[in-house]
Amino acid sequence: MTKLPKFSDAKVLVIGDVMLDRFWHGAATRISPEAPVPVVKVAGVDDRPGGAGNVAINLAALGVETTLSGLVGDDEHAKQLRSAVEAKGVRWSVMPCPADTIVKLRVLSRNQQLIRMDFEAPLDDYADESFLQYASNLIAEHDLVLLSDYAKGTLTNIEALISACRALNTPVLVDPKGADFSRYAGATLITPNLSEFEAVVGACHQDDGIISVRARDLCDQHGFDAVLITRSERGMTLQSKEGEPLHLPALAREVFDVTGAGDTVISAMAAGLASQDSLENSTRLANVAAGLVVGKVGTASVTREELEGALLQSDDDVDKALPAFGVVTEQEALAAVARLKTEGQRVVMTNGCFDLLHPGHVTYLSQAAALADLLIVAVNDDASVTRLKGPDRPINGIDSRMSVLAGLRSVSYVVPFSEDTPARLIEAISPDVLVKGGDYAISEIAGHKHVLESGGEVIILEFVEGFSTTATIKRISTDS
Repeated sequence: MTKLPKFSDAKVLVIGDVMLDRFWHGAATRISPEAPVPVVKVAGVDDRPGGAGNVAINLAALGVETTLSGLVGDDEHAKQLRSAVEAKGVRWSVMPCPADTIVKLRVLSRNQQLIRMDFEAPLDDYADESFLQYASNLIAEHDLVLLSDYAKGTLTNIEALISACRALNTPVLVDPKGADFSRYAGATLITPNLSEFEAVVGACHQDDGIISVRARDLCDQHGFDAVLITRSERGMTLQSKEGEPLHLPALAREVFDVTGAGDTVISAMAAGLASQDSLENSTRLANVAAGLVVGKVGTASVTREELEGALLQSDDDVDKALPAFGVVTEQEALAAVARLKTEGQRVVMTNGCFDLLHPGHVTYLSQAAALADLLIVAVNDDASVTRLKGPDRPINGIDSRMSVLAGLRSVSYVVPFSEDTPARLIEAISPDVLVKGGDYAISEIAGHKHVLESGGEVIILEFVEGFSTTATIKRISTDS
């Protein structure tokens, strides 16, 4: 079984092209009369760190102490980026320059990307000696340096940064760009995808043997310790300069979005290696993380809890012990969700007291379940119900309430929580869809921010008129 290192002890410096990923979401229900293109009625805007910023966010999500360095403009987009990065626990050490901050705008409808527009200018002129000195001064504070190259110009003089890392015996990982891998000579590890790899070494026809031989040749030519090739639906291949190749199959059953998947792979590799884990074990971690992230929408991250749950599923005996459905503990819920996400399943989650189950609840839960592949219901324990509803509640204890909910056809898992709100549990499970019933604004729903930032949806459903637990209790009191 692949074990999860203690990432919190690791310190990683990310240097590279920092950019803002902007998403416009809306329904596309008609074709424009002006041209044969869909008309999207924009209902929401979501800004997230992209490029090297997304790499840093991925590392922080795993619990790694992370610093981000690069170049951005002195503008509002840079301020938004810094706020978003620091909110995720990443230290901002990015140098402002006269160029505008790079922005990538994507328009989506029903989680499908319709168009992308890039706003950018080359940063080469600003990646000068001043910037190199600024970034190099940060290296000694960290266990590992990750260079995230998107060919925007921040890493124009990447050779100097690699030399600075080597001089301090600091491992340096590179996510490469372009057809000249000699620029990365001396790197500990590079992580090209198959297209990038074949652009340098020639067509490999998905032949494991050819890929391994040519990857080892790259190690010899450029002094790499290892090359990790990501191969989409064929998984990934690790080839060190001396060892045998490691071929790992892809773990995702269904791919929703590959945006940022390479960022997740190199982040997981960096987290493992900075934690003194082996190259092979770090690669296995990266493969599991990749299987999780492609099941999400947009530049998403994989949390330590998700990765831990997915790794738990690699143990056959643990996998067999997990319940297929019904009442579960939080640990069982996390493990089950991690496994299901690697299989391409989408998760919808809701929560409540569910003290006296009535037709309004049943209808609402059926509608919620229809939004994804499985429904998880989080239920307030008895103490939290009392705090929220008063000393006479709950009418039914937690075991009874969960048992009744688990008996509904629409409900896959029922899990208790003890806090007044399920925000912590929602963040741990990280559902694709978060649902709440009633007259709420999305901003009032516990856990909404995490779900939206992770590329999920938050939906409000109306309760069936005439039914409520409070009204039912009043009727019982009146009748008696």
